[in-house]
Amino acid sequence: MPRHDDDPPPYFDAHVFVCCNRRPDGHPRGSCAAKGSEKLRDYMKVRAKELGIAGVRINMAGCLDRCELGPCLVVYPEGVWYKIESTSDVDAVLAGHLVAGGRATALLLPPRAV
Repeated sequence: MPRHDDDPPPYFDAHVFVCCNRRPDGHPRGSCAAKGSEKLRDYMKVRAKELGIAGVRINMAGCLDRCELGPCLVVYPEGVWYKIESTSDVDAVLAGHLVAGGRATALLLPPRAV
């Protein structure tokens, strides 16, 4: 949705939601938490602070409905989705998207199936 002229300014420049959903072991879709997303989210929060990235909030999310592709995260306001499997992946998203304003293209999740 587009912003309206009379909207207050956003509180954050970007909001990162890391899926930390946990399904039962053996669930056919898996879960991001079982794939290590909680540790990756914790690392991302610490690393963003170390890098001095201002205006960005990194949060855990419940199910983002893409666990079979995860662990995953989404960056708003752009709505860009990434798969993160390692701290190196997190570093690439931080540097490429949140610092440089580009994309960590190798980590992009495919668009929603139509």
